[in-house]
Amino acid sequence: MTHVVVIGGGQAGASCVAKLRGGGFDGRITLIGEEPVPPYQRPPLSKKYLLGEMELERLFLRPESYYPENDIALRLSQRVEAIDPAAQTVTLGGEVMGYDELVLATGSVPRRLPAVIGGALDGVHVVRNLTDVNGMAPEFIEGTRVLIVGGGYIGLEAAAVAATKGLHVTVVEMADRILQRVAAPETSAYFRDLHRAHGVNVREGVGLERLVGEDRVRGSTFSDGSELEVDFVIVGVGIEPATGLAEAAGIEIENGIRTDAQGRTSAPHVWAAGDCASFPYRGGRVRLESVPNAIDQAECVAENIMGAGKDYIAKPWFWSDQYNVKLQIAGLNGGYDRVVTRPGEGLSTSFWYYKGAELLAVDAMNAPRDYMVGKRLIESGKSPAPEVIADPGTDLKALMKA
Repeated sequence: MTHVVVIGGGQAGASCVAKLRGGGFDGRITLIGEEPVPPYQRPPLSKKYLLGEMELERLFLRPESYYPENDIALRLSQRVEAIDPAAQTVTLGGEVMGYDELVLATGSVPRRLPAVIGGALDGVHVVRNLTDVNGMAPEFIEGTRVLIVGGGYIGLEAAAVAATKGLHVTVVEMADRILQRVAAPETSAYFRDLHRAHGVNVREGVGLERLVGEDRVRGSTFSDGSELEVDFVIVGVGIEPATGLAEAAGIEIENGIRTDAQGRTSAPHVWAAGDCASFPYRGGRVRLESVPNAIDQAECVAENIMGAGKDYIAKPWFWSDQYNVKLQIAGLNGGYDRVVTRPGEGLSTSFWYYKGAELLAVDAMNAPRDYMVGKRLIESGKSPAPEVIADPGTDLKALMKA
């Protein structure tokens, strides 16, 4: 009987096993996760769960009963120590388990501050999994002082929760502006203004020199010589693909676990999907850190294990919730040379990224119609003239029929 082993109990791993069983695969399935709970949603961790608006069980992607009911062996609190592609085995807790097909859905790990600058002090947190968020939740007491290191989406979402709960919040970003790596200046300005309107001290172009404290963090010093007393710190300086297992097994790495268009790695019978995987995209290679990609790519791998032989065609989209603003992003903006603004009412607006005459991406804030139209235009390869998008009189839906 064919045995598929999936390493990683996150969104990609859960999506893969569900697609296998739902698609009629009748062999053995084993899903191995390091955490003590079944696969769960991660995006609400730094938002509704941290705010206390979502219970633990509501985070679960499927009820705990789903796995035994569908004959999926769920191995929780277990860390895979090694992969042997030649023998087609994985080792965990001294046990050697054979596989016929192996899926690496190991996800990503947060970058941490070096211990030499105080990164190991008590009260310094990262936002990645349930343990991280449960560990920091007691710190969110009205009136306490939190420093958030990093002005990307994770840091800004944490800042929004902290400000909403009445904390004194400072965000420090080494780059010239928040969101510099992922968004245009227009989007950076929008969220800078939004956070400052909620009392957040946003400091850009300033690096963290070190965190200060004996056992627990008590303060911080910055590259401009300034100092700040803090009660706790949240570090949001990006994530790295979790490639250690694959690398140790001799599997090719290229900004993640390198796969072909169908999800195969360089090792026979080994596949990869989700945050950990890099794959062909529009003549280059890309690794996407998003829930939609984790789901779609993992389901494609599952279908290919069952013999579909289909390429994964990514349709990148992302989202972020901050205060009463929902940001929705369609496409990838790499290489843009022009940004067109389509104004809306109140906090509603959208920014459209162009490279020459080609529409690459859309950032839509409280503008779901702009997002949906932009996403469909990008996926269908249509690029309306920039001046047409900028004209508030343009009927966006009509553009899809053109």
